[in-house]
Amino acid sequence: MIYKRSSALFQKAQQVIPGGVNSPVRAFKAVGGDPIFVESAKGAYLYDADGNRLIDYINSWGPMILGHAHEPVVNAVIERSKKGTSFGMPTALETEIAQLAVSMVPNIDKIRFVNSGTEACMSAVRLARGYTGKDKIIKFAGCYHGHSDSFLIQAGSGAVTFGTPNSPGVTKGTARDTLLARYNDLEHVSEIISENKDEIACVIIEPVAGNMGCIPPQEGFLEGLRSLCDEHEILLIFDEVMTGFRLAKGGVQERLGIDADIVTFGKVIGGGLPVGAFAARSEIMSFLAPEGPVYQAGTLSGNPLAMAAGYAMLNELNSRPEIFVSLDKKTEYLHNGIAEILDQYKISHTINRMGSMISVHFGETPVTDFDTAAIAAGGDQFKIFFHAMLEAGVYIAPSAFETWFLTDALTYDDLDFTINACEKAAKKLA
Repeated sequence: MIYKRSSALFQKAQQVIPGGVNSPVRAFKAVGGDPIFVESAKGAYLYDADGNRLIDYINSWGPMILGHAHEPVVNAVIERSKKGTSFGMPTALETEIAQLAVSMVPNIDKIRFVNSGTEACMSAVRLARGYTGKDKIIKFAGCYHGHSDSFLIQAGSGAVTFGTPNSPGVTKGTARDTLLARYNDLEHVSEIISENKDEIACVIIEPVAGNMGCIPPQEGFLEGLRSLCDEHEILLIFDEVMTGFRLAKGGVQERLGIDADIVTFGKVIGGGLPVGAFAARSEIMSFLAPEGPVYQAGTLSGNPLAMAAGYAMLNELNSRPEIFVSLDKKTEYLHNGIAEILDQYKISHTINRMGSMISVHFGETPVTDFDTAAIAAGGDQFKIFFHAMLEAGVYIAPSAFETWFLTDALTYDDLDFTINACEKAAKKLA
C-alpha cells in the first residue's frame, strides 16, 4: 500500500503539534514508520488519506463497538446539535443517560459524567481519599488510568518500594502516595497493605488489563482483592474505561460477578465522543460536591452532544444483549484462526482474550503481568507482524502493549481476511 499523503500530512503536523500527534502511541514510534492519517470510517473499515481501506481492530481504542458512523449514534448527534452544542447548564438528557447507565451496571446508585477516562479515574481516586480520610493508593504496574500525576508512576523493586515518577513534571511527593503492585499477584498486594496499615484509601485496577496487551485476571485474583479491601476498609476501584459496556452490559462486575466500590467509565459510554464517568453506591457518591465536601467540576461535563451519542449507544446495547454473544463468538473465531496459523509456522506466541478484547504476544512465556508483557514485546517480532498486517489491509494497535478491540460490524469474511493476513505476516516471521 502507498502512504505518500499520510507521510506528507505527518510532516506538516510535526511543525505545529508536538511529535505530530495528539496522543503519543499514534506516532508509530513503537513500530517504526509514519502514522496513518484517517479520512473517514464506516462500519468495520477505515479509509485513509491515501485511499486505502483497512479493517480496523482499534475502533477508536474501544468505543466503536457497533462500528464506525453507526447510524443511530450519528443521527442522535445531528439532531441534538440543531438545538445547541453546549450550555454549561443541566439538561434532561443527562438524567436519562444516568438512569440508563445505573440500570445496566450492578452495584451503582449514582453516576457523574466527565469528559475523559483520565478525569474519571482522577476523580474516583480523589473521592476515595475524601471518603476514607486516607492518602495512599495502590495501582498495578502496566495498568493505565490516564495521565493524572498519581498514575504516571513506574514500578520499583521489592514489595513495599514507593513509586518513582515516570514522567518529568510529576513530583516525588505525589509518587510517594502511589504504591505499585504486580498484576495477578495477590500476595504482593497483601504485603503492601501490611506495610502501610490504615494508610491506603483505595486499590485501582483495570479488572481486565488492556494497556499491556489484553491480560485477563487469573482465577481468584479479583475475588482476593475484594476480600483484602473489605478486611482493611479500602475502597476497590474498577477502571472499566475499556471494559465497561463492552465485555457485558454491566461490564466486568456483571461478567465475573465481582462488585467494586467505585467504577470508572469512558470509551463506549460516549459512543465515540469525549465522555467519561464514575459511579458508586449512594453513600460514597454523597461525598461529592455539591452534596458533599469532595470537589469535582467541569464546564463541558454532560455536554449535550456527548450525552446524545452515549444514550443512543447504551440504549442499543441494553435492548440487544445478543450483541455481546455475537462479539464473543467472533473474537473466539479470530483467536482460533490466528493461533492455528502461528502454530502452523511454529511461531511461539500467547494469545490472550476476554470477550471482544484480544492481543497476540510473541515468545514462549505466558503473559500474565507487565514484566511478562515486556518480555514478549522485547524483540522485533511484533514490529514485523504489525507492518505485514498493515500491508495486507488490517490495522491493529501500533504497540505490543495495546489490546485489539473488535466491533460487531465485522463480518466472518472480514475475520477470514484477517486470518489470511496473519498467514502473510507469519511467513515473514518464520
